[in-house]
Amino acid sequence: MQLAWSESEVQDLHGALIQLKATIAQKMLGQEQVLEQVLLAMMAGGHALIEGVPGLGKTLLVKSIAESISLDFKRIQFTPDLMPSDVIGTELLEEDAQTGKRVFRFQKGPIFTQILLADEINRTPPKTQSALLEAMQEGSVTFAGERHVLPKPFFVLATQNPIEQAGTYPLPEAQLDRFLLHITVPYPGADQECAIVMQTTGVASQSLRAVMDQQQLQRVQQLVRELPISERLVRYAVTLVRETRPQDSGLSLVRDYLSWGAGTRAAQSLVLCAKAHAVLHGRLAVGRDDLRAVLGSVLRHRLVFGFQAEADNIRFADVLDALLQIPMPA
Repeated sequence: MQLAWSESEVQDLHGALIQLKATIAQKMLGQEQVLEQVLLAMMAGGHALIEGVPGLGKTLLVKSIAESISLDFKRIQFTPDLMPSDVIGTELLEEDAQTGKRVFRFQKGPIFTQILLADEINRTPPKTQSALLEAMQEGSVTFAGERHVLPKPFFVLATQNPIEQAGTYPLPEAQLDRFLLHITVPYPGADQECAIVMQTTGVASQSLRAVMDQQQLQRVQQLVRELPISERLVRYAVTLVRETRPQDSGLSLVRDYLSWGAGTRAAQSLVLCAKAHAVLHGRLAVGRDDLRAVLGSVLRHRLVFGFQAEADNIRFADVLDALLQIPMPA
């Protein structure tokens, strides 16, 4: 299928993406891979769950992205006492000055934005976590029987701490599946960590300037959607996802240690993110390496391990290595 885009427009969008990545990287030293994966989620029009120990710059990353793109940005600090109305909004009783009648008016909550930083999302109870479900899937919220549409584009970039268990509530599988990618933030290298300390202990750095606007981002998302991909690669993506299901898998590691595998949404996410990966790297043809580059972040939060996996010290990395050995179908 021919891509109905001019070469100059594609080059302009790719140049804007490279500039965006370079601008944010000024603040995110040593986290280029993490930054790239968050950008892939936004290019594909999805949400991202960012996981890492405290002090690695998860919140700074999201703030830097918001500064570099001309989009509305709000932050919610999730706490155990946060209520759903604190997220989506509530109704206020107001009196009409002219008629004297009292009427209810919907007061929009912080979810009515374009980039929502859900900070420490696993520190709030499931009732409040569920307030995000409709917003993440449908781009709207329903309150008192009335549907309210969220601004477009809309992204939830959520953070969580993997080592703190006291006072946390694991995200239910239904909500995890609505995140396009689950991105882990590693420790930086020694040289990179020295550079970070030098940069952050001197004179306060200035805010980043916006280098991409809403229209450009939406054009990038359209390009990702329209980018052709071969049926062979789609079959490869579906094969990788189906091999995570114990009842269908030919991998003994999966049959022995996984309780549940990934659903069809994982295959959709894999194809979309592979397209975004190709566009970000200046290619208009999706290849096998694009699928493999995003496979870990697409599947990490969608597999449910059994008790035996913990007993035998089987980790996600082991399953990912086994999946990457699967050849492309003929």
